Amino acid sequence: MDKLLIRGGRTLHGEVLISGAKNAALPELCAALLTAEPVVLRNVPRLEDVSTMLKLIRNMGVLAERADDGTVQLDASTLTNPEAPYELVKTMRASVLALGPLLARFGEATVSLPGGCAIGSRPVDQHIKGLQAMGAEIVVEHGYMIAKLPKGWSRLKGAHITTDMVTVTGTENFLMAASLAEGETVLENAAQEPEISDLAEMLIKMGAKIEGHGTRRIRIQGVERLHGCTHQVVADRIEAGTFLCAVAATGGDVLLRHGRADHLDAVIDKLREAGASVQAVDGGIRVASPGPASEHLVAQSFRTTEYPGFPTDMQAQFMALNCVARGTAKVTETIFENRFMHVNELVRLGAHIQIDGKVALVEGVASLSGATVMATDLRASASLVIAGLVANGETLVDRIYHLDRGYDQMEAKLRAIGADIERIKA
Repeated sequence: MDKLLIRGGRTLHGEVLISGAKNAALPELCAALLTAEPVVLRNVPRLEDVSTMLKLIRNMGVLAERADDGTVQLDASTLTNPEAPYELVKTMRASVLALGPLLARFGEATVSLPGGCAIGSRPVDQHIKGLQAMGAEIVVEHGYMIAKLPKGWSRLKGAHITTDMVTVTGTENFLMAASLAEGETVLENAAQEPEISDLAEMLIKMGAKIEGHGTRRIRIQGVERLHGCTHQVVADRIEAGTFLCAVAATGGDVLLRHGRADHLDAVIDKLREAGASVQAVDGGIRVASPGPASEHLVAQSFRTTEYPGFPTDMQAQFMALNCVARGTAKVTETIFENRFMHVNELVRLGAHIQIDGKVALVEGVASLSGATVMATDLRASASLVIAGLVANGETLVDRIYHLDRGYDQMEAKLRAIGADIERIKA
């Protein structure tokens, strides 16, 4: 099992190329299942979850070729097996995204209940209710969602869908399914994340009729068929946010090429209040910070919420920054109930953090000290890397397979801007 060895205390300088967003690439790979024509995706990140999704759709009979430059060519005209088995999706909750496209195009789908990070309940009941509203017959048995159209139906039917909670993957599933449904579908309480807007733009290129993406209310007029397209995956705002926090914590000056400041307003506001300089520039985002040694970093309280609020996927990384900032900050997690598992590992590095239910109270310390720590989920991994970069001495981060699920060559990118970090092969 690979580990990361970090020798902390260095400032970061230079440029980082921000990769395509995992949370856009995964649904867009599934969107290729909606058409028998070729689809080309560019800027696809090299991540374990992407590799798993490619294995999944290849297992269905889809032709999928991946090039070193981040291009993936897909041809679902050969799809013969509309099933997502447990063996291929047990580590990835995004497998549920195959349900809507398979059902919409083939009238049937068998999809394993998903896995992924153990950060709390992510129920699929909203997906099932929404597709049932469009006429699907769905049962859950033996760990699988088994869906089909009613007898005599050739297509799903448009519906008015209001989810009980804001669900990103649910919104994505309904977008894809409704694109081939008969009539109009209206999604209320839709998620507004940039990755959803990017998926909608791809579907529009394929011939879908979608309005209102990026708002709480999306309208989709179903069409009989979709065609192929070429689409570039939007830049990963969480990767960009992670590097912003890393530079703010360590000090330095870095350009995040392709980063989208307009997708990170809530995070950037907090970073500026903490004492970092963050500017949208031509082609990316520039971040500069005096680092903790100057005592100019000020701890920031925040509360996670749905986009465009502060993202839960940035909570752990910003907490690592708070650990070495002046003052005390209150971090409130409202999305996932088990998303403070990184706290005990940060404490091993010398952080002062107390947890009371959904609230973590972080008291900044003068310095952290290196130690061996264990990653518990994807974003927790990133927080430990940030803490290791700023800590005195050596930090060894174990179980980094979590990190590889969501960050494209993170240690190589950090090394290129001055970090002393290396991957140790098991």
